[in-house]
Amino acid sequence: MQHNILIIEDDADIAESLNYNLKREGFRPSIAESGEKGLRLALDEKTAPSLIILDLMLPGMSGLELCRRLRREPQTEKTPIIMLTAKAAETDKVAGLETGADDYVVKPFSIKEVVARVRAVLRRVEKDVPAGYKDEKLSVDFADMRVNCSGADVRLTRKEFAVLTELARYPGKVITHTQLLRSVWGTTHGDDVEYLRVAVRGLRLKLENDPAKPTLLQNEPGVGYRLVG
Repeated sequence: MQHNILIIEDDADIAESLNYNLKREGFRPSIAESGEKGLRLALDEKTAPSLIILDLMLPGMSGLELCRRLRREPQTEKTPIIMLTAKAAETDKVAGLETGADDYVVKPFSIKEVVARVRAVLRRVEKDVPAGYKDEKLSVDFADMRVNCSGADVRLTRKEFAVLTELARYPGKVITHTQLLRSVWGTTHGDDVEYLRVAVRGLRLKLENDPAKPTLLQNEPGVGYRLVG
């Protein structure tokens, strides 16, 4: 798989050097000279990046502000981000990581080191993505969109399957209403909890022995839902 790498860097020499070396290593890089252009490219489905290399000190929208914006968007909330900066202070590193960056490289740096970090982060992300979910009762194939419960195939609507998939990726963990709504319905329906309730009600009717006393899809009142295997 050839990965799209988005380089958001206003220093032309650094951007071109990263671009050249990433191409040599088999990646498909693109360059944005500003945070605003970087945001447009990151959210464009045609150029959706597998990883973003983001300079902290950008003209206009700063790297930290852009990182926050990217983490709020469903398309990029899980996209790996490696932050570049000339600042070496511990507080700056912590700020970058707490804003949502996955890794941090201080200038001046070796281009080979950045390429190695790109490979390492992508390997880690790909390793962490499960192909499906399975317990004694329920199995979910994320790629083929197949669900089997108690030995029988179950037909779900697209929204029901999307909600189940989000919960099944993190079994036992509470996924908030906002996270589920933004992931499945997008930012325009980020507060419409009724959409989510309808989908969960449909899932319980199809997957629970007693939908009135759910044991598989558990509700955390006022917070969200969790899948309990």
